[in-house]
Amino acid sequence: MKKLQLRHYNIIIKGKVQRVRYRVCAQAKAMSLGLTGLVKNLHNGDVYIEVEGSDENVNTFIDWCYVGSPLSKVTEVIAEESIVKELQTFELKR
Repeated sequence: MKKLQLRHYNIIIKGKVQRVRYRVCAQAKAMSLGLTGLVKNLHNGDVYIEVEGSDENVNTFIDWCYVGSPLSKVTEVIAEESIVKELQTFELKR
């Protein structure tokens, strides 16, 4: 059986993405897709996410980032592939 190829992306989301439950919704979406990583607010008002998993599920998650939580207004998503870290959970960071 072929081992699953993991992908790791660092993502920055810009717009009205703080104080609108973006992090909580991102964590729920990632976990529903079986992804690992972390999400945190940045001091400049952006949200930073690291996500890891299969190509298909990571792509689905990145597509979701453009929509975000019901109250968010995303203006830009910057996703860059990075080195796989083999993360075990999806953490909500402060």
